[in-house]
Amino acid sequence: MPPPGVLLDMETQPETSWPWDGQTPAFHLRLRLNELQAERVLVERHGLSANAVYMTDLDLEIAEVTAAYTTAVVIEMATSRAELIGPQIG
Repeated sequence: MPPPGVLLDMETQPETSWPWDGQTPAFHLRLRLNELQAERVLVERHGLSANAVYMTDLDLEIAEVTAAYTTAVVIEMATSRAELIGPQIG
């Protein structure tokens, strides 16, 4: 996680809470996922998990970032493999 007070540059779009453009590196997505998971723990510790709207939104964003992170990792692995061994044909 980044040091306290350091924010990642993440723009939001009206149609989604997490605008993954397909270009964000997996490292940045993992940082954001860590932030969201830490936020969820903090919310639960302070008894704020009863706010259903907030928790639903948080869980949705965690799911979106998890999907984006997984996709980014697979893409980065495939790209690295292609660079080392060559593209697979067939």
